[in-house]
Amino acid sequence: MRITRSGRNEATTRPRLAGGKLTIQEFSQFAGSVGGYPYVKIVLDRTDSVLHFIDSADGTLHVRYIACEILGMSIDELARGLDSFNDDVYRNPDRRFYLGTLALHTAAEDQAGDAFLSLETVDVDTMSQDMLRYFYHRVREHIDPSLPLLLKPANHRQEGHVAGIPESEIPRILSHELYSTAAFVPLNPGTAYGRLRVFRDEEEYRADPEPLAWHDIVVMPRVPEDVPRVSGIIHTEHTTPLSHINVMAAGWRIPNAVGIGAADRIEREGLADRWVNYRVDADGSDLLLEAAPPPRDGVQAAPVAERVTVPPPDLAATPITPLTELRAGDNVRFGTKAANLGELTHLLQHGSPRWLGFYRAPRPPRDNLLRYLARQLGLPETADDAELDTAAQRLVKEHAHVPRGIVLPFSLQQRFLDSSTELRAALDRLDSALGRGTSGTPDITDLCLDAQRLIRTAPLPDAIRTEVDRAVDRHLYGAPALVARSSSNAEDLPGFSAAGLYESVAHLDGTDAVLDAVREVWASAFSPRAVRLRHQAGIPLDHCRMGVIVQEQVGATVGGVLVTCNPLSPQDFRNVYLNVSPRSVTEVVSGQGAPLQYLCNTMEGGSRTVSLGAATADLDTGTKDLLRRLALISRLLQSHFSPDESYSAPVDIEWAIEDDRVGLLQLRPFRTAA
Repeated sequence: MRITRSGRNEATTRPRLAGGKLTIQEFSQFAGSVGGYPYVKIVLDRTDSVLHFIDSADGTLHVRYIACEILGMSIDELARGLDSFNDDVYRNPDRRFYLGTLALHTAAEDQAGDAFLSLETVDVDTMSQDMLRYFYHRVREHIDPSLPLLLKPANHRQEGHVAGIPESEIPRILSHELYSTAAFVPLNPGTAYGRLRVFRDEEEYRADPEPLAWHDIVVMPRVPEDVPRVSGIIHTEHTTPLSHINVMAAGWRIPNAVGIGAADRIEREGLADRWVNYRVDADGSDLLLEAAPPPRDGVQAAPVAERVTVPPPDLAATPITPLTELRAGDNVRFGTKAANLGELTHLLQHGSPRWLGFYRAPRPPRDNLLRYLARQLGLPETADDAELDTAAQRLVKEHAHVPRGIVLPFSLQQRFLDSSTELRAALDRLDSALGRGTSGTPDITDLCLDAQRLIRTAPLPDAIRTEVDRAVDRHLYGAPALVARSSSNAEDLPGFSAAGLYESVAHLDGTDAVLDAVREVWASAFSPRAVRLRHQAGIPLDHCRMGVIVQEQVGATVGGVLVTCNPLSPQDFRNVYLNVSPRSVTEVVSGQGAPLQYLCNTMEGGSRTVSLGAATADLDTGTKDLLRRLALISRLLQSHFSPDESYSAPVDIEWAIEDDRVGLLQLRPFRTAA
């Protein structure tokens, strides 16, 4: 076998290391970089028995290299037959070309002895066990024997194949094992100038007498949900991009990263409590911190946040209404969350003319992706729209549902607030203080806490109590437990996600427990943090209203959150990113538990485990299969809720698995900093 080092305009027959072995030095000459790892793409041509090392600095695609450099095709020819070309190189069991990537992993730049290479195929590749074995051994023959080569399965199917091969024959490393050792994960790229505040744990953070300010860059193992708006975030332990605080950071457009060992580095370099320039690069190998002079004229006032427009609430008298009777346009009376759940309930029963939107939209050079959807639905690639629509509806109805629920409208909250003169006066004092521009002063905290106390303790009018009791009895009879969820008009807005800002209360039994929980949800709209963040966004106090969803609680065995994109790779339109907890959704979004993390491909199919989090073992095969179906369902829901005809806006869905069905608990837009 010959080895060639080839790039643009280089003949593929030009010998490279003929009869020799690839070393780290050779590798570095034509490596590119992604996610902080140097990599080289390779192509094994079985016909000519040649292993091609592609000059990868410019990110040349495998298929483009094969077409243009080996087969002599033009770009136009490749584009016209791209789908069939991809099928041949990724799905054909008797294919000519084997495609892969070599990535270099080192503990540190000066520790070459700890280096190893990982060999990985493209994640959609359907190589069999024998094909993987053949590919690994052919590449192994041409790597310096002193440099370990580990096979990294690209998906769950390949993990199953590799499990049947002795590790003594093929050493391997799984995706989640690499992720758990990654010293740097860029969660939200960006730059900031601010003061570093380092806390070794949450107890130290809570005990610090100086509260965080807008110009601070907070460094701690896991940043808590109630952190105020800051200039930057560094987690010193692994977290998930889908935790509430990380979703908020994206909305704030601030740099955010995992930096293992960052606190020790800051201490060594004497940067704690100093002003620094902080940068997170999407393809960087580490977060960048550089000492900077403090502000010349002292710390300035916080910059004015982007002004957020809130839809005017409709406070006209409205009855408590079941979710089955709500649609998306009811957000002005019941809040965004409730309106989206009502819309979900309707479309799960009646279908949607927009189901196929994501797959019907062109993604050049493809006119559409409908053939991929047909495969995922078990239909022939030539299936027409009617067949696809019927199969999509069947998939959704069979595997997903929205738990029963009722919604207390904004007008009910307003009736309660107006029923207490003392409470009304407390809210007027708070509104007046905010109007004087004193949102950063301690009295705002005291005024908020006073308003919350009165909401929890003021007498509840008998008419409201009776209304709630009758609605629960009529629509939620037989439910073993209930949950009360917030549904405000001041959330899920461009520039203001409010993720984790308002309360939900679970495990409710009986009317008294429900009413106490309703008060708690209403009170959460007036927490000091919620009031300050809305004020910074230009949302007046009296423009925020709170509806309450009272819903049957799902007895989940597994719960989680997904987004219909890959937040760590925005250009990836194939994958849905799922975070899973064997216990509860709350554990995922709070950031306090380390969830299992998965990517599910909604075009070619397949999935892979990104991280096991705090779990000691992966999920069983049956649950993984259900997650793949859920990912496909979520892509259909994305199409229905898309704000435009590009169908590209991702959604964020909270869900829970009970038996073999998925309860959909929440759907909202997933807004990134991009």
